Amino acid sequence: MKRVEIVGQENAHNSNDVTLSSKAKYRLYPGKASINFILFLLLIGVLITALFMGRYPIDPVTVVVIVVAGILEWIGDKIAIITGVKIAFFWSIPHTWSTVMDTVVWDVRLPRAIAVILAGSGLAVSGATYQGVFRNPLVSESILGVSAGAGVGAALAILMDQGTDVIQFSAFAFGLLAVGMTFAISRVYRSNPTLVFVLAGIIVGGLFSAIISLLKFVADPYSKLPDIVFWLMGSFAKASTANFIQVIPIILIATLVIVLLRWHLNIISMGDEEARSLGMDTKRFRLVFIVCSTLLTAAAVCIGGVIGWVGLIIPHISRMLVGPDHKDMIIASILLGGSYLLAVDTVCRTLMSVEIPISIVTSILGAPIFLYLLYITKKAWS
Repeated sequence: MKRVEIVGQENAHNSNDVTLSSKAKYRLYPGKASINFILFLLLIGVLITALFMGRYPIDPVTVVVIVVAGILEWIGDKIAIITGVKIAFFWSIPHTWSTVMDTVVWDVRLPRAIAVILAGSGLAVSGATYQGVFRNPLVSESILGVSAGAGVGAALAILMDQGTDVIQFSAFAFGLLAVGMTFAISRVYRSNPTLVFVLAGIIVGGLFSAIISLLKFVADPYSKLPDIVFWLMGSFAKASTANFIQVIPIILIATLVIVLLRWHLNIISMGDEEARSLGMDTKRFRLVFIVCSTLLTAAAVCIGGVIGWVGLIIPHISRMLVGPDHKDMIIASILLGGSYLLAVDTVCRTLMSVEIPISIVTSILGAPIFLYLLYITKKAWS
């Protein structure tokens, strides 16, 4: 596997007497831009596939025409509102398809596909960031207990007979609460902050998992319990624009912050001593990355429930494709995470007459994929 080099300071992270430069710059490996472009095309291809596959099949060409015509009409409407001039060009594509197809594409499948892409990208970026911050390739997006906390919040809201909006808000709030408890516990011990932080996350996750079991035990087995179990197994069946529009700014802002600061992950992954020798405030940047990753995970969970393995295997695959440099690996994780989860969701809703909970399929696929990745890398993560 290729390694990261600091310009003018090759192998600086293996030396104890590093001379600092004003700014650490990283060499780009050839072909990485083309790989990310291919991943972008893959995402577009999976999106189009998700839009025409389903119980109401639509021809792929018709799907593309419907999407293009809808975008043009939306632009034309905005121009007409601003200028008062209605330009015929934006309505020039003749509607040869039925209104049912319009409804299926724009009101059912496209909102769900966008929700899945947002969740998959958020989980993948969160996992990749956690792995860099904690310098451990076995870390996933749920390491700090956010998924278990979100599960408790959703289960409580379902028990209290609340609607989808309240369930999502409760899941998001309890996910943040779980990470806050992890922070509080980790502050008690200062011997090894990274190790204590991970252990605190395991403790909090175990506690909230026990609370979930208790809530399932007291839930009505005929009305509440099936809803709690189905939500915990993950599903985008209820995804709509109204259900996830509130979390879109959270996901976009948190992802943007990580993307803008992603090169700092290369330095943090060298270790605290080396990072401080390069003039980095490790505590501040680690906190920023953890907060953004937590927001991404909590937002993804409140959209589609608890979904496992995405934040663990996607960063590994991205690292194999573009190398360990987070400047490229984070971008690859965004694209690959969205494509992967959208492909899995398409399988879940089309393979059988009854929709399969998405976490079941991600676990079935994730375990052998991760085993294969461990076999071919032979512990060569660096």
